[in-house]
Amino acid sequence: MRKPYMQRQPMAILIIGALIVAGIAIAGFDHQGKAAAAEANANATPNFIKQDERITIPERSPLRSRLAVQTVASLDAAHTLELPAQVEADPARTTNILPPAAGKVLELKVGLGDHVRKGQLLLVMTSGDFAQATADLQKARDALQLAKRIVERQGGVQQAGAGAAKDLEQAESVYSQAQSEFSRADTRLKSLSANGATAADSGGQRLNLVAPTTGSITALSVSAGQSANDATASLMTIANLENLWITANVPENMLASVKKGQTVNIRLPAYPGQQFHGTVSFISDILQPDTRRALVRIAVSNADGKFKPNMFANASFAVAQAVQPVVPTSALLMNNDNTTVFVEVAPWTFIRRTVETGYEENGSARIQNGLNVGERVVTKGGVLLND
Repeated sequence: MRKPYMQRQPMAILIIGALIVAGIAIAGFDHQGKAAAAEANANATPNFIKQDERITIPERSPLRSRLAVQTVASLDAAHTLELPAQVEADPARTTNILPPAAGKVLELKVGLGDHVRKGQLLLVMTSGDFAQATADLQKARDALQLAKRIVERQGGVQQAGAGAAKDLEQAESVYSQAQSEFSRADTRLKSLSANGATAADSGGQRLNLVAPTTGSITALSVSAGQSANDATASLMTIANLENLWITANVPENMLASVKKGQTVNIRLPAYPGQQFHGTVSFISDILQPDTRRALVRIAVSNADGKFKPNMFANASFAVAQAVQPVVPTSALLMNNDNTTVFVEVAPWTFIRRTVETGYEENGSARIQNGLNVGERVVTKGGVLLND
């Protein structure tokens, strides 16, 4: 049997009251938690404290275990300037073989890449011009000998008192002209033989072209049966490769660091792990207009034949440097457009300072301005001090 309404009402009131009391208690506990959290935050140690330009790391700051501070050292070792280069034959030891006269190649005795000795036969050719020069010299020699005999004969007659003076004078004039003609013909033939050409027969129809120097055939542009009518077109090139050049392109702003006679270290991709040495023998007086670089040639010995023309190489120049402060590159931080470091001005107190850097190598940077040797800088974790 259901209880009357008036009997159930006290029970509902009791339940509502209990809920109200529980809510008040929860609110009280929440307020106390927020207050405790606020008090804990107030008592927490900040990472760093910044006052004007000074940044101080408090004693209990976690940054103290994450920062590394190091004393600025000095360095006077030479800086290594490494530049790409290329192996080249020495022009002073390179000879272009030109045709001594217009003609036709009959036999080719060498091939591209062959090593030849001085005086070795290179090719045989025929030339009407060479034959004509040979014939002219022979005729001039005969005319000179005849004119000499006539002068001697007229001189004997004159001494015997049986000859006219004008006959002797005429004979001497002819002899003088014959000497001039012989000299001209001889010079002409020698000029044709200047590149090592010698007559292969008495008439000069066939001539041998021999090597004027020892070396290797580095270029060949003729074959048997080919005509050689251009006296300025090279038939082949002989290069002596016992001494070569390493040619480096040095930028304009680094030219002051390169001196004639300077020792240079050479490395070749063809021989990894090996290092060679050479000496600067030539520095160009002009810059290449397209690259703004100067050609620097380094003389190297190639007795073992490891260097080959057109090889790529790396040339390392040792550039003397003044004593300068040096810091690890990890100490350098960018701040807008400036390079900066954090300098310790008191124990665990730092300021940001702008510096001017020099060469960077092997993980270190030379400081040209802004730091002194002996100062202490942040070398690790400096980015955590950026605000």
